[in-house]
Amino acid sequence: MKEIQQKIERLLLKTQKPARYIGGELGSVVKDKDKVDVRFAFCFPDVYDVGMSHLGMKILYGLKNSRENWWCERAFMPEKDFEQQMRENDIPLYALESLDPVRDFDFIGFTLQYELSYTNVLEMLDLAGLPVFSRDRKNLTPIVVGGGPCVCNPEPVADFFDLFIIGEGEEVNIELLELFERMKPQNPTKEQFLREAAKIEGIYVPAFYDISYNDDGTVREIAPNVPEAPARVKKRVIKDFDSVYYPESFVVPFTSIVHDRAVVEVLRGCIRGCRFCQAGFIYRPFREKNIDTIARQTRCLCEQTGYEQVSLSSLSTSDHPQIEKLLDTLADYTDSENINLSLPSLRIDNFSDELLEKIASVRKSGLTFAPEAGTQHLRDVINKNVTEDEIMNTCRMAFEAGYGTVKLYFMLGLPEERDEDVIGIAQLAQKIVDLYFEIPKEQRASTIQVSLSTATFVPKPFTPFEFEPQALPEEIDRRQKLIMDAIHSKKIRFSYHDQKISKLEAVLARGDRKICDVIYTAWKKGCTLDSWDEYFHPELWEEAFEECGVSREFYANRRREYDEIMPWSHLDYLVSREFLIRENKKAHAAETTRNCREGCSGCGIGKAYGGTYCAGKS
Repeated sequence: MKEIQQKIERLLLKTQKPARYIGGELGSVVKDKDKVDVRFAFCFPDVYDVGMSHLGMKILYGLKNSRENWWCERAFMPEKDFEQQMRENDIPLYALESLDPVRDFDFIGFTLQYELSYTNVLEMLDLAGLPVFSRDRKNLTPIVVGGGPCVCNPEPVADFFDLFIIGEGEEVNIELLELFERMKPQNPTKEQFLREAAKIEGIYVPAFYDISYNDDGTVREIAPNVPEAPARVKKRVIKDFDSVYYPESFVVPFTSIVHDRAVVEVLRGCIRGCRFCQAGFIYRPFREKNIDTIARQTRCLCEQTGYEQVSLSSLSTSDHPQIEKLLDTLADYTDSENINLSLPSLRIDNFSDELLEKIASVRKSGLTFAPEAGTQHLRDVINKNVTEDEIMNTCRMAFEAGYGTVKLYFMLGLPEERDEDVIGIAQLAQKIVDLYFEIPKEQRASTIQVSLSTATFVPKPFTPFEFEPQALPEEIDRRQKLIMDAIHSKKIRFSYHDQKISKLEAVLARGDRKICDVIYTAWKKGCTLDSWDEYFHPELWEEAFEECGVSREFYANRRREYDEIMPWSHLDYLVSREFLIRENKKAHAAETTRNCREGCSGCGIGKAYGGTYCAGKS
């Protein structure tokens, strides 16, 4: 340890943000290695600033370290400058708590939060001095584990991992490490351990499944090749969300990070059923925490960390059934302690004067909403269940309360999208600007700014739009120009995301195991940190696809038939295929589906859990 520490110290002045690489932060856990039986390196495949903002890491870090003889440590993707220094000075990827090389740990766990982090996984394994392909790692340890939302289709990275955790991780992580602790004294082979691990619900071992293909390149069959592997791997669900483990403290970084504040999870899942939204389906069923639990966790985290801002985390915070009572309860503490309460993920359709009043001290500078589509026709297609009247009423409330900035997020390339839907984005923005000038001068803000942002639609697994093609790049370019030409006010700003990134994301999201070679080839060409504009090299990815003989259009721009076997068909996220097909057909008919609180739509979660955990169970 001392040798690595001395090497690192000599390099810190040669890198930006050296605090990313030193450890020792308030709240970090250091244990006696001689008293530890299981060591887990939690690796976030992006830079420290991003990874330290991730709530899942905070939860699992605290959960594993609550066991006296387990030690969970953190490792992050170094940025280019420090990565180069590490290679030139023979410093392997190390964990921040002990500075030990992660290759010496029992487990190396990666959370896969977005597809563009895949090459970072390979880079981190290589920096650790390990083969990137699982078939080349013969010893029992380290066992390379993947989790997070992207493992709903892990096939594009299946060749690099020993196993994946499907679904929510709090319980299955404990069961996996307990299994290892029991088996470790027996000195098992890696295959013997993986066979036992495959028996745990929620564990997927890709090597235990054979994939065959049809002549047209589609999947013919996904078949287990060992008796321990189930035909379908069922995701894990935390049934008692109110009592599940939640950390009492976070590691507090020395340097600024993306979300530098305390975070309390208030909801898990979503009642809405927006047809493009993967999170809304893979995190079902909808569960909320009790107000007293949220208040207790808020107080505890702020007192332990010293943070003066706390954020309520969920997919849709205002869908908490007691949101106003919750805010009143929290205000008793946060106001008295001068703690800023942040409310992301607010919905247009359940906004109210009371809610606006409660958040006025939080976001007086502006409000952000996601109508996703510019016309009612397209909002019905995607099942957004938000009307133009609700959008305008919410903006009116904001303007009357003195807000002067509104940010609106939309998608381009949605199924059934017409030119009038695209132009409708600019027209809706103009209506909002006109509405501002209807408010009396003495009541409204001194100026108005409406910011429009569009992203290219990416079809994702386990959504009703998993069958849909992504629009071709030239078509997205044309639609972006339609919006620009339709904007006639200086009060409206328009920005859009790089559709080259979205096209790659679509391939990685819906790919099969053939994509593993593409990712490997792109990484060998130098592709890492692909989610960062300054490091993204689409030309290198294009070369990788060509050299591997893989068509991006086959994965991104092809409509998939309802009876096609998907690369993820052997994974069960408890939302039925029949429901997704039914919702897809309703989308093409522009028919909406009620939300879960209004009544059950028959997605399959109720059947899987006897209806006990559905918001629409009554």
